[in-house]
Amino acid sequence: MSPAALQPESDAAREQLIARGWDALPASYRMPEKTPTIEEARAWCKHLAETHYENFHVATWFLPERLRPHFHAIYAYCRVSDDLGDEVGNTEQSLALLELWGRELDACYEGRTRHPVFVALAETIRACSIPKEPFADLLTAFKQDQVVTRYATMRDVLEYCRYSANPVGRLVLYTCGYADEDRFRLSDATCSALQLANFWQDVRVDWAKNRVYLPQEDMERFGVTDFTIEKGIASSEFRALLKFEVEYARSLFEQGLPLIGMVDRDLAVDLDLFSRGGLEILNAIEHQNFDVLTSRPSIAKRTKLQLALRAVTGKFLPFLRLSGPRGRAA
Repeated sequence: MSPAALQPESDAAREQLIARGWDALPASYRMPEKTPTIEEARAWCKHLAETHYENFHVATWFLPERLRPHFHAIYAYCRVSDDLGDEVGNTEQSLALLELWGRELDACYEGRTRHPVFVALAETIRACSIPKEPFADLLTAFKQDQVVTRYATMRDVLEYCRYSANPVGRLVLYTCGYADEDRFRLSDATCSALQLANFWQDVRVDWAKNRVYLPQEDMERFGVTDFTIEKGIASSEFRALLKFEVEYARSLFEQGLPLIGMVDRDLAVDLDLFSRGGLEILNAIEHQNFDVLTSRPSIAKRTKLQLALRAVTGKFLPFLRLSGPRGRAA
């Protein structure tokens, strides 16, 4: 079923769905009665970023201070968009809110803003010359999550990543002054790999949302069914499937690693950090013998700190950056 098929027929019905949807979300997400100033909008986005994502303020330590408001605005857009899709709990309400958010994005590019996210984002778009496509692509993915729960092949999963993950990397590059296809291609590989690492880490979490991102073709090949996931049975077939998927995700990380050496030192630290983090998720899955059904693999805080220190060291000692096969330093 397509998102369009679930849209309400009348404006009144749509407004009712939107009102109910807002009720399920933090009150601060609602459209304000008065358009905020740029200072107020940036403060709103900064607060959201630093209170909703524990690693965000760590990552921004490595970025020039002048860029931080732009990253706060981009994160706020992504966070609210994601919550409109995943935190409402009703498909029709989520789709109505995502449609509204898409209209607000259109208005932003037309010079009309009213929500703090878009007031701040408008300045970022202007300063960094960011096109609308990556922002709109994210909304496509969040809408897709409302109606698509299975993917036939890995190609289909990667097509989803093209909308759900790759735009984020491109937004980072635009913000840091890069807009060429060679860097975009490498960024896409890294972002898709990160998305896959999260999928393989969260098989049970996604199952609770009636979503399975493991390709149906691969599940059939290894003799794994939905029943396996539902019952939390980490059979030898399931472990073999996860091992196969983990190796593929690692190969994508390897494809994207050259990007670290193609950007300035500040951004290189962030790219190094996120690549190391993604690879560490895959390592954690492997350390559990590919059993992600009994318990969710996670990275210890101590390991996260070590990864951050390793990444920032690479800023000053480039030979310690990730660049070799299997995510090893060259």
